[in-house]
Amino acid sequence: MHTKASIHADLARTGVPRDATVLVHSSLRAVGEVEGRGEGLLDALIEYFSDGGLLLIPTHTWRNLSDRSKPTLDMTPDGAADVKACIGTLPSLAANHPLAHRSLHPTHSMAAFDGSRAGEPGRAEDYIACETGRTTPLTSTSPDGCYGQLFDVGGKVLLVGVGHNRDTYLHSVEERIGVPNRLSAEPAPATIKLPDGRLIDRPLRCHHADGITDVSARYPKYEPAFRAHGAIIDGRLGDAPVQLCDARIMAQVVRLIYERSGGIELMADDKPIPEEYYI
Repeated sequence: MHTKASIHADLARTGVPRDATVLVHSSLRAVGEVEGRGEGLLDALIEYFSDGGLLLIPTHTWRNLSDRSKPTLDMTPDGAADVKACIGTLPSLAANHPLAHRSLHPTHSMAAFDGSRAGEPGRAEDYIACETGRTTPLTSTSPDGCYGQLFDVGGKVLLVGVGHNRDTYLHSVEERIGVPNRLSAEPAPATIKLPDGRLIDRPLRCHHADGITDVSARYPKYEPAFRAHGAIIDGRLGDAPVQLCDARIMAQVVRLIYERSGGIELMADDKPIPEEYYI
């Protein structure tokens, strides 16, 4: 059984910096049996980054877009449980954790943990502030939102038992670069229910690519290029393979590929990206 101590040892062995801003995408099943189950893993992660770091865990609610009878993001005490239907156990636990500072994005919210007490401002509050008070239509993972800030602060993406098809940060990278055919032409209606019960509108342009069912399913095509430029450190967390990815290097590599390819669509099929685009 994996314990808090062994999880911390695995993270340290992989070279995960305790004082960095780290976005974690994970498969709890891939990690294996953890003492305290999902709650135990989450507590271990929070404690690891609590001394100068910032832990980010996606708490997506994009599936709620299809049900106009309820808010897209519900911040009331009972609303956070809705994320379970989207992306799994750890995000659901993070959304409900008393130390979580959750961003106000209708579909791609995240929980930020910086070791501060529940309700106290700190690095986490500063980080998610970019999603507060927005009145213009958002995009799903805007470069000036929480995902885009990962580039600005020189953060990391930690993929635990999952691949780059779960690397939501790459949507933000492609938008930053200006890759066409990635967003819906018109904003979709979305709403946020605040903790006090008030309902606010937050329309947004969603991930959409004409002729491609799921762009993110093809993001693993970038992995050889990331590795060629030293963007990835491999490791393990429990039973799960881990990739520790440098956010800025990944963005630079995607830009290099886009420029060298002349901006052609590379995610429309399963063919590997030609090496001349990144070597």
